[in-house]
Amino acid sequence: MKKILVIDDEKEILAILEKALLRANYEVRCASSGQEALNVARDFFPDVILLDIAMPDMDGYSLAAELYSIRQVRNAPIIFMTGQELDVEAIEKRALGLGAYDYILKPCGIQELLEKIKKALG
Repeated sequence: MKKILVIDDEKEILAILEKALLRANYEVRCASSGQEALNVARDFFPDVILLDIAMPDMDGYSLAAELYSIRQVRNAPIIFMTGQELDVEAIEKRALGLGAYDYILKPCGIQELLEKIKKALG
């Protein structure tokens, strides 16, 4: 069973995504802060990481760099999520420049997210 780590500071988003991913037969762990995500990642070894860009303690870009420094996690594709009305080109440039696999704008359809995850898993 493939493992997905979902990182978002909004508890409602975590609950919705966790439920949908469990229904799609993924093993799921959730984290609502940067430090919690690092702790979970070190024990869970996710196959894919869904990572919110805007979080209070550590932004997604900084957290991605930290996650990539963990040997067992460094090959896990990261799909950034953002609900901010940001310049899509700026998101692409920064996220993909960090080595992220893809990004998705919130709110998004669960089916669209599942397709991105499936592609990331190869």
